[in-house]
Amino acid sequence: MNISDFMIPDQDYARLQMEVDTYNKTLNRGRIHKNELDKDDFLKLLITQLSHQDPTKPMEDKEFIAQMAQFSSLEQMTNMNDGLKKVASLISQNQAVALLGKTVEIMDGDKLVTGKVDKVSGGTVQQVLVNGTYYDYTQVESIRNE
Repeated sequence: MNISDFMIPDQDYARLQMEVDTYNKTLNRGRIHKNELDKDDFLKLLITQLSHQDPTKPMEDKEFIAQMAQFSSLEQMTNMNDGLKKVASLISQNQAVALLGKTVEIMDGDKLVTGKVDKVSGGTVQQVLVNGTYYDYTQVESIRNE
């Protein structure tokens, strides 16, 4: 036997490669790629560990309690982070509302826009209406009380 007997012709190889690529794309469709683990991943790991442990050597109580404590801490930190995000959003909204009626200077690219804040819009990004144009709240450079 010769190794060339096992080689796939180039045309068949290209067709096979296309089929493999198409199949891989269907497998990856809908998957979310993330760079860090969250509490759901930690829980999946713990369940997998428990379901695949050796029945003759079960996990010791101390190890299990330690892992559950880690999971509880992770969940509390995640909840606290969500709460802090909400607080930061509320603070940003209050700061934007405090600008109503005040004269502000806004950096819009290279030019400096000066005008009175006529309106504030909410949402995930606070915007202020100055001289008929909405600007991001973070673009405000200075505030004057006139």
